[in-house]
Amino acid sequence: MITTEEWPTVDATTPREMTAMLFREFGAPEVLHAETVPVPELGPGDILVKVGAVSVGRLLDLVARAGKHPYAKFTFPHILGGEHAGTVVAVADDVTRVSVGDHVAVFPVVQLEENEYTRTGYADISPTVEIIGTHRPGAYGAYVRVPAVNASIVPPGVSPQQASALASVGAVATCQFARVGGVGEGSRVIVQGATSALGLTTALLAAHLGAEVVVSSRHESKRARLAELGFVHIFDAIDEDFAFRARDAFGGKGATVVVDNLGAPLIWEHGFNALQPGGAIVSSGAFLGHHVSLNLQQLYSTGIRVVGVRTGTPESVETLWAEVANGFRTVVDRAFPLADAPAAHHYVEDGNNVGKVVLVH
Repeated sequence: MITTEEWPTVDATTPREMTAMLFREFGAPEVLHAETVPVPELGPGDILVKVGAVSVGRLLDLVARAGKHPYAKFTFPHILGGEHAGTVVAVADDVTRVSVGDHVAVFPVVQLEENEYTRTGYADISPTVEIIGTHRPGAYGAYVRVPAVNASIVPPGVSPQQASALASVGAVATCQFARVGGVGEGSRVIVQGATSALGLTTALLAAHLGAEVVVSSRHESKRARLAELGFVHIFDAIDEDFAFRARDAFGGKGATVVVDNLGAPLIWEHGFNALQPGGAIVSSGAFLGHHVSLNLQQLYSTGIRVVGVRTGTPESVETLWAEVANGFRTVVDRAFPLADAPAAHHYVEDGNNVGKVVLVH
């Protein structure tokens, strides 16, 4: 496990080659291996980032490496790594957003053009996007080329590990809350599966914003970890009395927002039943299943909303880093050396983590 949290230094001269962990075929984590590759060259609007830390994502990394990513086609060899943080070491001539030496976190969703979705705040569902580490080379290497518009300057006092852990899931969480009308004082939020990287970040953000929070996990050991992190109302969402217990935790009131990124039918039903009239249930994932039942009579008679959020948006990225400047942080479960990427993938695949797992140099 790595404990250093220093930002990379700017090179006197940028090398022409670097070591990257890449793969040449789909398969188990062991397909990841080190090779020497050219350092990326900049194009218009680009910056070169010396990587300090890169998060290990379930969909963008594990599922993609296994060849099961639902909307990506790879050209081998391929370098994974979307959500990352590091130091800017070079900028294209037309870049003014950031400068050499800046510490930045990179949101991995690249908008290729403006359209009706980007203009109306729904850039997450724009059909014209690419993802760093999926459609273009990622940050499982010493350097990565990214569009300057995807880089946010990290507030002082935030480590590259913390910044990489927030870069994507933090933006998804802020987007989820924006889509349901906002979360803050007076909000009552349930987060199902609150020990995943996204779930935990979402729950911590809700608490940071002043909401009352109920969290759930199917595993007793992980519920104990949630208690260590300061959560008080921690339940198993498959318990038949979950909705009653959640309402009791909220003083007899229903939740204003339920976040369910799992897609398990029983967990979805229990969360849905815990909502107050006019509440919203929001999903940005379906790791445990793709189909759930929906009581339409309950939906329309109580004014409940069902909201899907694919990822973050430029607006939610800006909101995220404003909250980080106000003290918001997430949990980094463990950091592995980049060379141990296969071990990190196994660790996340086995469900051992509570929070983000990152790779560092």
